[in-house]
Amino acid sequence: MVFSATVKRKVLSIQNVQFETLGSLEELIQSDGYQIENVEAQKESMPQNAGEYTAIIILGGPMAVYDNLAYIVKEQELIRDAIKNKVPVLGICLGSQLIAQAAGGNVYKGSKKEIGWYNVTLNHDGQNDLFKNIKSKTMRVFQWHGDTYDLPSTATIMASSELYPQAFRIGTAVGIQFHLEVSYKMIENWTHEYRQELNNENINPENILSATKDIEDLYDKCKVVYSNFSKLMTR
Repeated sequence: MVFSATVKRKVLSIQNVQFETLGSLEELIQSDGYQIENVEAQKESMPQNAGEYTAIIILGGPMAVYDNLAYIVKEQELIRDAIKNKVPVLGICLGSQLIAQAAGGNVYKGSKKEIGWYNVTLNHDGQNDLFKNIKSKTMRVFQWHGDTYDLPSTATIMASSELYPQAFRIGTAVGIQFHLEVSYKMIENWTHEYRQELNNENINPENILSATKDIEDLYDKCKVVYSNFSKLMTR
């Protein structure tokens, strides 16, 4: 497969809902000299050729993979094309669930929602791959999901929480169930947009927003993870 230099410098961002954005990743991607092409999945047509991009990033959203919405199906088709053609894909939250399903796994409603600040444990594979140079084996991250997945046999799990697998790789596709890209402002916005869900789960938004040190640390972790993922983008 042959690419022009111009095409090879473009990263596709797939946004499933308006207020779940690239966050901190936007600055990191642009600082590496990549152009970002953003597609709002619910409103715009989905690209079909993964090979047009250096990498694809699929963001979160409140919808479920198993709802089989038309744009969700198209995202999975693009993921399969990316894996086939060895184009790097990073899926965050819903994005990770889409990768899992597209590659032959099964996404379903979990036994308990993880919303707020949780510890995830990095295993040997994770510490030598996506989370390389993160010193601690346990990492404090921000979560907001109710669904989980059974991964296909082709997946390598890299991190887990007490309840669920949290990060994995399938070829050039990497899925992360949690959020490293969020800022204080993004989390604050989500507590308004998803207020009913917080009420249903008896979660006080102030408990989420008071973890200012965790939010500051999150950016440092995001930089490390992006740096490791970006190595796939230069191969």
